[in-house]
Amino acid sequence: MTIRRMDNVLIVVDDLDVVVSFFVELGMELEGKGPVEGRWAERVIGLKDVRQDIAMLRTPDGHGRIELAMFHTPKAISAEPKDAPANTLGLRRVMFAVDDVEEVVARLRRTHGAELVGEVVRYEDSYRLCYVRGPEGLIVGLAEQLS
Repeated sequence: MTIRRMDNVLIVVDDLDVVVSFFVELGMELEGKGPVEGRWAERVIGLKDVRQDIAMLRTPDGHGRIELAMFHTPKAISAEPKDAPANTLGLRRVMFAVDDVEEVVARLRRTHGAELVGEVVRYEDSYRLCYVRGPEGLIVGLAEQLS
């Protein structure tokens, strides 16, 4: 049997409200928010004394989801360096299709202090692409399909 879909990607954060606000500004919809704790959570993630708050966001088409988690106990561990470059091992970014890269970058800069990682580039006659660094060093890719 094969997988049926990708359900979600987890991002552990220090400030849940700030990061939720960033993804909502990007166009995601908040499905819900709440505490997670107890033996079942400890068993599934392999940590003891788990107490966290989570938020689940979905893309407007309803197919993609991001789960944000803010750990109260045990405390989250910081990766080094904090603003790791794109060639750092592990999950580096999540990419979203957008209608207008320039408009989204300008809005994220204005409302959340986001910064371009490199620059907005054109890939052949297909896409305009860029990486944006948002709150807590999160990298988000933006792709505008060209007609």
